[in-house]
Amino acid sequence: MTAKSKVSAKYPTKSKPPTKTKKDVIVALLRRKNGANLGDLETATGWQAHSVRGFLSGTVRKKLGLNLVVEKHDGDKQHYFLRGAK
Repeated sequence: MTAKSKVSAKYPTKSKPPTKTKKDVIVALLRRKNGANLGDLETATGWQAHSVRGFLSGTVRKKLGLNLVVEKHDGDKQHYFLRGAK
């Protein structure tokens, strides 16, 4: 037995299931019928409001090229959602 086979026999490798990234979580929330408000996105990611808004602008709109729409609901609360989301 070689040194490599001893190590692999002692520590078998298990493949990990793919983990959901914060990007995946935000996009899933935005795809909901009513979208998500800033509080929903902050809670889901643990980020502060300015970080969420920066992510929406920089990543969702610019890098991913998704059609992000912002509407006011419930008084002053803004809801974010993806237009054409299925």
